[in-house]
Amino acid sequence: MENKVIVADLFYLPPIEFFVAIQDFDELRLEAHDNYQKQTYRNRSLVRLANKVETLSIPVVGGNKKVKYSKINIDYHQKWKNVHLRGIKSAYGKAPFFEYFFPYFEDVFQREVDNLFDFNLELLTLCLKLLKFKTKITLTSNYTDKPSEEDLRSKIVAKESFESRNLYCPSPYHQLFGSDFVPNLSIIDLLFCEGPLSKEVIARSKKNN
Repeated sequence: MENKVIVADLFYLPPIEFFVAIQDFDELRLEAHDNYQKQTYRNRSLVRLANKVETLSIPVVGGNKKVKYSKINIDYHQKWKNVHLRGIKSAYGKAPFFEYFFPYFEDVFQREVDNLFDFNLELLTLCLKLLKFKTKITLTSNYTDKPSEEDLRSKIVAKESFESRNLYCPSPYHQLFGSDFVPNLSIIDLLFCEGPLSKEVIARSKKNN
């Protein structure tokens, strides 16, 4: 059988839409040779608090210039790590699967990885493991505008609604706060709320199912 490969951007605790898009592929080839872009999911993710959706944003060093994403370092002079861990605990501390999964995430945060790409890669690898995805992760060896594989790069844009794309049809699951379901939050929202059923929710959320 042919190995199904998709090329994609590497995000920080990616939105559910990302996992819906990659679920049917054998290999996830992450773009490792593009320039860093501000105001993207590369350094931000969305979680649900009691009264609002909160953006968790990682401060970076030198993200203004044309710098390779793989060369961008995290700014540890800012106390963002404590803010993010507190935010995640506040949002999901009472979620059914929080106590099972949170220690894995906390362990990655405690390592103080300098490079944003490497940090995000560790978290993504963990998320795929917890979801029980068999998808193999590889990195691109160079940059090409037109890869022969399926190309997801630049499609999942933080500033646009998922509804403008044809990837994700939300399948509601039980969230902690409020009666209205909020779609396309960070994958940790789904993992902490649904645990082992997360993969099924993702499968149901595929467009044109």
